[in-house]
Amino acid sequence: MNEALENLITRRSIKKYDPERQVTDGELDAVLEAGLYAPSGMNRQGAVMVAVRDKETRDLLSKLNAAVMGAEGDPFYGAPCVVVVLVEPSPTAIEDASLVLGNLMNAAHAIGLGSCWIHRAKQVFESPEGKALLKKWGLPENLVGVGHCVLGAAAEEREPKPRKEGRIIKI
Repeated sequence: MNEALENLITRRSIKKYDPERQVTDGELDAVLEAGLYAPSGMNRQGAVMVAVRDKETRDLLSKLNAAVMGAEGDPFYGAPCVVVVLVEPSPTAIEDASLVLGNLMNAAHAIGLGSCWIHRAKQVFESPEGKALLKKWGLPENLVGVGHCVLGAAAEEREPKPRKEGRIIKI
C-alpha cells in the first residue's frame, strides 16, 4: 500500500501519553510545517497555530478546557504539547482550520508521535481568560478557536474500530 494512504488508515486518536517525553523541536517543527500546507478557501491561509510546551500554559489550557465541560480532569490526556488552532473569521474559517488540524494529526502519526483533536477551543477563546491569552501571545482578539491538537509519545496502542457500513455511495 502507498505510504501516505497507509498513514491515513493507521492513524488513531491517542488518549494516553508518556509523561517523561516532551515533543522535540524537530518533531514539532515538522508537524507545524505540515499544518502550514493545509488547503484553505481562496488560499486565505487564515489559520494560526500556537504551539505550547510550557507546562504552566499547557496546564492552564487544560483547566480552561475542562471548565467548559464542568469537569476537573485533564482533557488533554497527559499530552505534554498542545497546538491550539485558531482562525480569522471568513466564510470557510472552520473548514480551513479543520484541515490544518487534520494535517497536524496525520503528520504527527507519520513521524511516530501520538495525537488527538480536543474540542472546546471556541469556548475557551471566547472566555475572558482565553482573550487574555490571545493578548499575551500578541494575537488579535477576533480569532476563533477551532481545536486543540495534543501531541506526545503514545503510551498506548489503539486498534481500529470497525468502519460503519453504507458510508460510501457511488453514482
